Amino acid sequence: MSLQDQIQIVPANAEAAYVPPPEPPKARAAEAGPTLEEAMARNEMLAEKIDTLDAVLAKPLAEILAERQKADEAALAWDRFGAMWMLSQRAMRRVALDLAAQLGVAEEEVVARAMAHANAVLNGADEVDLGGTIAPAQLQHIARHRAFLRKQFRGG
Repeated sequence: MSLQDQIQIVPANAEAAYVPPPEPPKARAAEAGPTLEEAMARNEMLAEKIDTLDAVLAKPLAEILAERQKADEAALAWDRFGAMWMLSQRAMRRVALDLAAQLGVAEEEVVARAMAHANAVLNGADEVDLGGTIAPAQLQHIARHRAFLRKQFRGG
């Protein structure tokens, strides 16, 4: 839009009439916003969300907190399970390497065989080299649950 389109210069002649500037072109339908059907669908979706939130907020606070505590306990149980699983994997790796050493099989061969079996299970014929080592993140996970794991693996 040029400056001439924005400014109306009125001549000094008093008989000249004022001509208003032209109206900007109407916005295209795509820029006009959602259609009625889209707006109604969005309204229904938002109404469902509000109903869900209302149902949660209608509960007594003690019940809401109890559900949260149950969820936290379940998450902790799964986290501990993961730590126990990683600890058992480390123990089995150590046993495999000790037995392999007694048989004269190199650690690299044991790891290669284990990875081949794991890949066969996970990927069928697909062979992905995962390196054959225990990741530091796994050790950290075990460390976070060391006290729990010690109780689980304490001798009778």
